[in-house]
Amino acid sequence: MKYGNALRTDVKGEQITPLIGVYDMFSASVAAQHYSGMFVSGFGFAASHYGLPDIGFIAWPDMVAFVQRLRLAFPNQHLLVDIDDGYVDAEVACHVVEQLEMIGASGVILEDQQRPRRCGHVDGKRILPLEDYLDKLDLVLSTRQDMLVVARTDATEEREILRRAEALAETDADVLLVDGVRSVERIAEVRKVIGDKPLLFNQIAGGKSPRLSSPELQELGVDVAIYSTPCLFAAQSAMDEALTELRANDGRLPATSVSSVGVAESVALLERNISRNHVKPVELPV
Repeated sequence: MKYGNALRTDVKGEQITPLIGVYDMFSASVAAQHYSGMFVSGFGFAASHYGLPDIGFIAWPDMVAFVQRLRLAFPNQHLLVDIDDGYVDAEVACHVVEQLEMIGASGVILEDQQRPRRCGHVDGKRILPLEDYLDKLDLVLSTRQDMLVVARTDATEEREILRRAEALAETDADVLLVDGVRSVERIAEVRKVIGDKPLLFNQIAGGKSPRLSSPELQELGVDVAIYSTPCLFAAQSAMDEALTELRANDGRLPATSVSSVGVAESVALLERNISRNHVKPVELPV
């Protein structure tokens, strides 16, 4: 299957392509009921797999193993994978890209940060010299076969954002991302300098970027929207609320209702991931 080409086709379509951030197999199971594409979020994976912030703790074999499990359970979903800075070294980045493409990832996002890296929506980010990043990006682009590649800059100064956006638009990267972009006006400026290169926008609750609807993003010329953390933040809030209620009720579980989740509902969700229960994969465009 040409997973990269399938995502590339959607990105070039008339409607904006939404990709929902997932952080484990359970969150992916829920997300798959609502959306046809997933974003394998570095923020969420670091939190779920390690219990640590998104500042560079992820080991690439852990990410590859997670994506492999995702692809087996979700054979028809787009899977866009956050590979941070390519795990520092360009050779490692290329090795990871080969591994991910082999197991069916649709695409990757490669950023231009230096270590220690940061979530794109927090302060303190440092970026590589542009030429160093372009060298790494070129190696990744020459390594991938079908996989979609998103070139990401974490620049924060206006002039540097536009300089890098223009330079990245001239590469063979399929899509461009300016992470942590702070205003509608800045999105419009980026859209103008990158020509017809597809543009990705990253939304994260409490982040630097404005809260915008899909129609608003589409009006600005955005082609792909990733939602990094709605599942993660909703889980944190719901778990905290449930355990507070459990303690307040001296350990008595709440009564089940039509709208609540119990054993049967959870098992039914997970049974869909068994291979024999999958809908036969559709023929994807070559």
